[in-house]
Amino acid sequence: MHDLPTETADVVLIGGGVMSATLGSMLAVGDPSLRIVVLERLDGLGAESSGSWNNAGTGHSGFCELNYMPDPTDGTRPAEIAAQYRESLAWWSYLGREGLIDPADFIHRAPHMNVVFGVDGVDYLRTRHATLSAEPLFAGMEFTDDPATVGRWAPLMMDGRDPAEPIAATRQLAGTDVDFGALTRDLLRIVADTGGQVRTGHEVRDLTRGPDGGWTVGGTTAAGASFRIGAQRVFVGAGGHALHLLQKARIPEVRGYAVLPVGAAFFRTDAAEAVGRHGAKVYGQAEIGAPPMSVPHLDRRFVGGREHLMFGPYATFSTKLLKKGSWADFFRTLRPHNLHVIAAAMAANLDLVRYLVTQLASPRRRKFAALQRFWPNARFADWELVAGGQRAQLVKPHPRRIGELQQGTELVVGAGGTIAGLLGASPGASTAVSIMADLVRRTYPAEAAARVDAAFADDAGETLFPSEPCA
Repeated sequence: MHDLPTETADVVLIGGGVMSATLGSMLAVGDPSLRIVVLERLDGLGAESSGSWNNAGTGHSGFCELNYMPDPTDGTRPAEIAAQYRESLAWWSYLGREGLIDPADFIHRAPHMNVVFGVDGVDYLRTRHATLSAEPLFAGMEFTDDPATVGRWAPLMMDGRDPAEPIAATRQLAGTDVDFGALTRDLLRIVADTGGQVRTGHEVRDLTRGPDGGWTVGGTTAAGASFRIGAQRVFVGAGGHALHLLQKARIPEVRGYAVLPVGAAFFRTDAAEAVGRHGAKVYGQAEIGAPPMSVPHLDRRFVGGREHLMFGPYATFSTKLLKKGSWADFFRTLRPHNLHVIAAAMAANLDLVRYLVTQLASPRRRKFAALQRFWPNARFADWELVAGGQRAQLVKPHPRRIGELQQGTELVVGAGGTIAGLLGASPGASTAVSIMADLVRRTYPAEAAARVDAAFADDAGETLFPSEPCA
């Protein structure tokens, strides 16, 4: 392959998901003269974690994700996520006003709710609501411990439920449902329309830094041909494969880093009775001893012009790091310098191991019982169990605990800003704009960053929803 002629580009974006798409749209708008090449290994775009049915479609804004706020008196993390998501809304709104995308393709109103049960759950949610109500970004969040009010907000939740059971809920009407797969394709269309190249069926296998400080990106096409592209900057937005590629690039910033595969399944229905009576995304509390990423939620979804309900997640296991990956994926990321980091992180998270084993051993009927905790009268025959996306949970070295399992995502920048990659999982897609704007400010010319920043002057108001009332 080294005898091949090397094509040149200013920027190569590896991976055709929402992260590369977001960065690509910013660079295309910020500096249309850039030669941008996007490389995706599959034959379609936004088909892995960004895919419409590979995630719950929640516009993560801190409104309802209880796992971001284990201490109900500390709203720091939800406030950070709310501010990041507001930047996402501002960027999408700007692109919509410029006629570059149609927000109706991918975003809809869906109130965000919490529902908790039992005296302890009610006390927790009441305190959480009081804390967040002091934050301007959570203005309008409502709280109730009245079963009749919960029934008006989410009718299915009270069907067949014991009225004496303690229950409480919060509701934020400004929540959203996002089809990240459709968004990804819209953003990459901007790249293509401004002269960039978006190539599917191109799998990157090598990243080599040259003596001039630039990079050579090499790989093979779906047809078996080899390719080489020289670029001054590279972004690795390859989801579960990102760590392996950054390891190939030999940047010291990922030494000791590791990833653990985390899969999920969901129940899904388009039954008219269910869809017609539930218009929100309702998040609950994880079971005692379960890890934070196992928070159950019943979601209103808008995909391909149709409405559905989705409930989950249920943990699955595979050594694949991508849904359409290889069973060898996980093992390819193992290095002598990260084995002890993984071992220490797993020893500190035995609850995760127990939870995974329990989930894998649960038959479908037992899984359905968790859904009936939310909707007691749900009918088993109306729901299908579908596979969600595959995630790569980030494990990092820790000075005291040797290794720790990290929630969320991390942007890694190396080689003087010429290469960057994103590692980790949720709430990545919802906060992609904030993450990529940070990367543009740090490593790209000031003119490009200035044009991106100008978009954030928008108030992220109703421009995204010109014809949709808050339900």
